[in-house]
Amino acid sequence: MTTIDDALERDLAIPDLDWHVFPDGTERDVFRAPSGDLARVRLGDPDAPRVVLVPGVVGSKEDFVLLFPLLAAAGYRVESYDLAGHYESVEAGPHNLRPPRASYDWPLFVDDLVAVLEDGGPAHVLGYSFAGLVTELALVSRPELFRSLTLMSAPPATGQVFRGVKHIGPISDMSPHRAAGLILWGIRYNLNRTPPGRIAFVRERLGVTSRACIDDVVGLMMAMPDISRDVAATGIPKLIAVGEQDLWPQAQHDAYAARIGARVATYPTGHAPCETTPHQLVRDMLLLFADAA
Repeated sequence: MTTIDDALERDLAIPDLDWHVFPDGTERDVFRAPSGDLARVRLGDPDAPRVVLVPGVVGSKEDFVLLFPLLAAAGYRVESYDLAGHYESVEAGPHNLRPPRASYDWPLFVDDLVAVLEDGGPAHVLGYSFAGLVTELALVSRPELFRSLTLMSAPPATGQVFRGVKHIGPISDMSPHRAAGLILWGIRYNLNRTPPGRIAFVRERLGVTSRACIDDVVGLMMAMPDISRDVAATGIPKLIAVGEQDLWPQAQHDAYAARIGARVATYPTGHAPCETTPHQLVRDMLLLFADAA
């Protein structure tokens, strides 16, 4: 699935860009979810099959700017939204629930995703990193809302998922607040050498995303329930899409794919195939969608 082809060449030609800008025709609105108002973007024929892209912790819908035109051109209705507590959905959170809750938890993120999926019907779903865990929980809860599932750079683990991260796994048992601080430090100081346009947007986004939400999400990632058998039992087509330099070793992704019955696609990049290898990623997602059809 990852042979050298024109998709690789097109990915290598991607320039630095302004990550605020979605393709012409993109619709912006606010979706009223259980946790509050979620900023949402959509592109493509409203009657076409849906693709819902869910960003990860400290991410946003803009992470998928390069996927939007490719999926829409392939005949799909592509959508994304900012998670509660993040970027343009920063006012959404546990305080808006009835009754209010003190912290961001698994049900909050799962219930928001389920509400988004119910607003339009079953979809092909991609979960990025932390959101991969959310999408798996939502799949087990409401399998009829999923046509396929793509786990992009999602933790291939349960329990304390950071234990499997390359290099830092053995020292990752710390408080969620401290772990979140280390993650944010690495992002702010651009340890991954992200291009200027991209890192400028990322730093802007970090300036408004809720630190309390980030701490809570990191805590959730330290206590992921093992639902791998339930995910496998759903029987829908599944894809694990990762970079060769992902945070988790390839062997762990391969092993998790075997547990849940997923195929694996590996790209010459790091933790963000949606940014650096979008043409290869969409190529493999379209093959997955064809299996679902």
